[in-house]
Amino acid sequence: MTENFQAITKFIVEIEKLKNIQRKIKPVGLSRYENSAEHSWQIALLALTLLPYSGQNPDPLTVVTMLLLHDIVEIDTGDKFAYDANHDDYDNELISAQRIFAILPSEQAQAYLKLWIEFEMAQTPESQFAKAIDRLMPVIQNLHNGCQSWVDNDVSVSQILLKNSVIEKANPQLWQWVKEQVIEAGERLGLRR
Repeated sequence: MTENFQAITKFIVEIEKLKNIQRKIKPVGLSRYENSAEHSWQIALLALTLLPYSGQNPDPLTVVTMLLLHDIVEIDTGDKFAYDANHDDYDNELISAQRIFAILPSEQAQAYLKLWIEFEMAQTPESQFAKAIDRLMPVIQNLHNGCQSWVDNDVSVSQILLKNSVIEKANPQLWQWVKEQVIEAGERLGLRR
């Protein structure tokens, strides 16, 4: 039992590093960039808040666990801007997930790795909802901070809509609202179509 506590403590200390991974978006009202740990906390809460509106009735604990785990790989790989051509780096992220989760006791390590892979594959109601929430949070932030990361990185409205269309699987009505908000913000700020 003591070994398990030591392993869990080592894991928790390792994931402290997530607080130092800077993202490309600034929190609403702040001039600094957010870190990946802040992102994980906020999307977990966003998911809980939106769960009553999910048409697929995903398991809340599974969704929140996925969201808290999914970016842990950035400790090794860094954060990749969602609109970069090399955003998807599954092979390197899998190596990172295996390394970091292996710190835990074996059963937990396997369970967390399985959830991380499930999130990445986005084939279950839980992973589809979690993936949609992960995409939704930066959209909400951009819509409330002058579209900072979209403007700074010359992201077009069509790129935004394409990248975030996974939201439609989680909730078509929410997706319709998001599309309207993005198009209106794009017109107001002169973003490329």
